[in-house]
Amino acid sequence: MIQFSNADAQAPLRGRKALKEVLQRMFEQERRPLRTLQYIFCTDEYLLRINQDFLQHDYYTDIITFQLGDEPDTLGVEGEVYISIDRVRDNARTLGIPVGKELLRVIFHGALHLCGYGDKTEEEVSLMRGKEEEYMRLLPG
Repeated sequence: MIQFSNADAQAPLRGRKALKEVLQRMFEQERRPLRTLQYIFCTDEYLLRINQDFLQHDYYTDIITFQLGDEPDTLGVEGEVYISIDRVRDNARTLGIPVGKELLRVIFHGALHLCGYGDKTEEEVSLMRGKEEEYMRLLPG
């Protein structure tokens, strides 16, 4: 089950049904059975509080992903992905791309973290970006 909800910000997200289908397909292709995935759209301040309270980081970020549950390999992946719409808009403006495209990239980024992909080294970032693009290409339009 994949759900999208708004904490204190509205996400400019279209084609949610198709997106859910591609995300489900991604988890299948990555051999990570999906149990539940919740996306929560929020503001910078909301996500900053989460970053401070749970990760002891005192800075803005576009996304925080939490793996829930004890045994994702046997029971299936359970996760929460918090996305700052403020950061997504700023990043899109900086990159010169549509907000909707950057939002989709971040959505896949969070899901890929739940599939075991990292983004700490240049090699990991390169692999992550390639996977984001691969799955975004599966979306219609």
